[in-house]
Amino acid sequence: MSSKIRSLWVNQWILQRKMWINMTFKWRSFKNYRLMTKLIFTYMLLTVLPMSLIGYVAYSQYTKSIEEQVGEYIPKVLDQANESIDYYLADVKQLPDLLYNSNQVIEVLRKDSYQNKSSLLQDRFIVNSYLTRTYINGEADVLGAFILSKNRLFESSKIPYSGFGEDMLPFGQDLELKGKQSFLLPSQVPLSFKGNPPYILLMRQITDTENRMNLGTMFIAVDLSFMSNVVENLETVNNADLSLLSEEGQMIYHTDSEKIGSMDEQFQKYPEINGSFRTTGEEENRLISISRAGPDGWVLLHSVKLKNLTERTDLVRNATIIVFLVIILLGTLISVILAWTVSRPIHRLTHQMKEVEKGNFEVDVTSNSSDEVGMLAKSFHSMVAKIKDLIRLNYQIKLQQKEAELYALQSQINPHFMYNTLETIGMAVEDGENDTVVDMVSILGRMLRFSISNKEKMVSIDQEVQHMKDYLTIQKIRFEDRIEFTISDPMDTKRFLTPKFILQPIVENCMKHGLDHSHHFKVKILIEIQDQEVHFTVKDNGPGINEDVMSELNKYLQMDPMGRRDSKFGLINVHGRITMMFGEQYGLRIESKGGIGTEVTIRIPLLPIDLLHEGERAN
Repeated sequence: MSSKIRSLWVNQWILQRKMWINMTFKWRSFKNYRLMTKLIFTYMLLTVLPMSLIGYVAYSQYTKSIEEQVGEYIPKVLDQANESIDYYLADVKQLPDLLYNSNQVIEVLRKDSYQNKSSLLQDRFIVNSYLTRTYINGEADVLGAFILSKNRLFESSKIPYSGFGEDMLPFGQDLELKGKQSFLLPSQVPLSFKGNPPYILLMRQITDTENRMNLGTMFIAVDLSFMSNVVENLETVNNADLSLLSEEGQMIYHTDSEKIGSMDEQFQKYPEINGSFRTTGEEENRLISISRAGPDGWVLLHSVKLKNLTERTDLVRNATIIVFLVIILLGTLISVILAWTVSRPIHRLTHQMKEVEKGNFEVDVTSNSSDEVGMLAKSFHSMVAKIKDLIRLNYQIKLQQKEAELYALQSQINPHFMYNTLETIGMAVEDGENDTVVDMVSILGRMLRFSISNKEKMVSIDQEVQHMKDYLTIQKIRFEDRIEFTISDPMDTKRFLTPKFILQPIVENCMKHGLDHSHHFKVKILIEIQDQEVHFTVKDNGPGINEDVMSELNKYLQMDPMGRRDSKFGLINVHGRITMMFGEQYGLRIESKGGIGTEVTIRIPLLPIDLLHEGERAN
């Protein structure tokens, strides 16, 4: 026995130990919160929480008492309404007896056959007229009266109808009800009236009282508008829903006319005794009261949202909550102002430090206070200013270095090209091809003049194109039929600018890799305007670029273009110059297929030649 007590004591001690550890951990976490959070949390814990708890308990008790009162009152009212419905239905059930007041109608129903059609039409007129006088004009709630007798249909209706005929199976003229009568719902018969008014159909067998023979079946369609008068007071109170259900759970009447004829899915769960009960749904809670009465086994059901029962209570509650919130807000505002004056400078400085940590040095870290936080802010401001100056100085140095490097590259003509050109000129002199010599010397001189004399970064597109024509013309002379080139410039190339020497590195790269693999090398150059951009497209029929080299080349194009110094430097240099001048949305795009060729597209913004003249005037 002592071992059990010892075990219980150990378990209790372990439980208390865990609770103490959890409280210690939470307290340490709370110590790391900001000062403003601690003050507001303490205020809420000591004032808001107790007052909210008291208000909630009072409101819950009051709403519960209202629910109990309504739950006792509504079933009694439903019982009274059920009695009114039974009285009304009892009167409806007496309507077929009015048929026996007309001997003429009974004589027509007794006939079995007719000698001619006119006799049949005359009998129909007699019966239909009686139905109209007695039921349609005499009873306000009757929509239509019908008699099926010996393959004849007699009818009279207040409004147009459809679907009723001699094929009213399983109901018909020879139905044996044994003196009883029954109510049919619209869903049980094909009968429908214009406008789809809610109705019930009384069905009763017509019996000859003298010889006890079956004369046929009578159907009387009764408008359910009488229900509106019976339940008028019930449904207007608290916006309740009232429905009359059959013993199978089908809705005979509902305050929402669209639900009439549908099945109540919860009907089987309702209790068998009269009273009220509460349901909890996915969207809302309801108080449901039921009354089971009457010989037909119909159920009168009253459903109201709980929130509608407590509307007035909710108004008082909301007013109390508003006053309570105003007091809380005023108290919280005072607490926040006191805490804000202390924590705001620290919070602001912390935020600015995080921005600087992300690389944003354009922050305002000045402070007008002279306390410890103000001194810290001033020291931080001085440090940020020095860092900005160092970054600016380093950036300018690197930019100047790249500009000098780019200028040197722009002014350079490939020495191999010069040697090969001069060697070709020498061979032409030995062969006596004076015209060829003159052409090549003129072209070479024009190329040197374009490279040396013009030191601007930007030139007109027609100058860049002419330089490219000169280069390809010399190569054409050297390699004769092995090279074929075309340059298409449908735009007015004299009106727009381009960076200098952006085509030559691309074409040189094509020549270098294409001539070794093709005996008939073709180069096509297209200059066009697309969406306020100038596109230079250089396409060849060389061997193409395999996937590995293409992937590596694309990787280099996405990196710092000035960091490479290999055979691909020409392409990367052009891409780097364009992105540095106009932004990363411009530059080179390379597409290549092995054995088919390579296509390089250069994209630059559309720059009018006037920009160059404005820059010259400004200088």
